[in-house]
Amino acid sequence: MKARAKIFVISAPSGGGKTTLCKRLLDEGFDLADSVSMTTRPPRPGEKDGVDYRFVSRKYFEEMIKRSEFLEYEDNFGQLYGTPKRFVEDNLKKGKPVLLSIDVKGAMKVRRAYPKNSVLIFILPPSLDDLEKRLANRRSDSSKEIASRLNLAKREIVYKSKYDYCIVNDELDGAHKKLKDVIISEMNS
Repeated sequence: MKARAKIFVISAPSGGGKTTLCKRLLDEGFDLADSVSMTTRPPRPGEKDGVDYRFVSRKYFEEMIKRSEFLEYEDNFGQLYGTPKRFVEDNLKKGKPVLLSIDVKGAMKVRRAYPKNSVLIFILPPSLDDLEKRLANRRSDSSKEIASRLNLAKREIVYKSKYDYCIVNDELDGAHKKLKDVIISEMNS
């Protein structure tokens, strides 16, 4: 009997490294369907539409909400972010595992919708001081926005006990290896 396809949900506070770790997995050729989230926020320098996010208007996003086209969505810092439901469902039907890089509230919604298929992995920064330095080094947020992201990070970290795995991203290669080991183990179980 064929194993049930899984949804790998990766969450971390902003600046925790989830995007970098997910990109490394995909660059290594892991057979995961990479779900590209939608957002109403403008792209940051270097971000590409359809690769990093699907950048859409607020009106378009709200129309999708009305049509129940999101597996999960959230309002973060005045911008909407969401996971299109059809992409996930289509891949699961084909037996292909799906990779989601989403926030903790979205992860809890995915867990409720797919309790037997979802594998939740939380990426922790080594400390809040390190997280603050990472956010400042991105040079994409004001000091007020960084303070807001740090406050949100404190609230998000509380959710770590609801995750199947927690990985501290104190050293990128080590965190990547741990994440890879979790994915391989879960795909083979």
